[in-house]
Amino acid sequence: MSRELERALDLVTEIRDFPEPGVLFRDLTPLFGDADAFRHVIDALGEAVGEGVDRLAAVEARGFVLAAALGYARGLGVALVRKPGKLPNVAGRVDYELEYGTATLELPMGSVNKGERVAIVDDVLATGGTVAATAELLASAGAEVTGVTVVLELTELGGRSRLGSVPVHALRKV
Repeated sequence: MSRELERALDLVTEIRDFPEPGVLFRDLTPLFGDADAFRHVIDALGEAVGEGVDRLAAVEARGFVLAAALGYARGLGVALVRKPGKLPNVAGRVDYELEYGTATLELPMGSVNKGERVAIVDDVLATGGTVAATAELLASAGAEVTGVTVVLELTELGGRSRLGSVPVHALRKV
């Protein structure tokens, strides 16, 4: 890993007891605010995604920031996986478990095409619930998930194990 990427990843801050007691939140806001650091992270994510990808899928909300920049850099479209109630036309919906509760994700109608090779981009892989739900939505739409690329992987939470044979690329494991 380059010194510049290490410096960029060191900008991620930890906030204890957010969104509830006992949770250690990783905040990428300082990384997003540093243009040089953000560029290094997007370049590294692009390398991790690899070739042969037709589209990126991003999870609301920080995943949107990362995937939009990466999509622009790589010339790829982005499917925006949303929280419920924000879409007029939903292609699919999945309920899933978080480390501190439950949540739901929805895939916009027409955001991926059958047979497309789609890479999932998000900020943090924790328990794997969000990414597994996203992969399920994409598969139900007929897309092939090529891999998952994240900035941080919280290894002690075992999220990678929920993704079966889907390759996971993390810029930093903590």
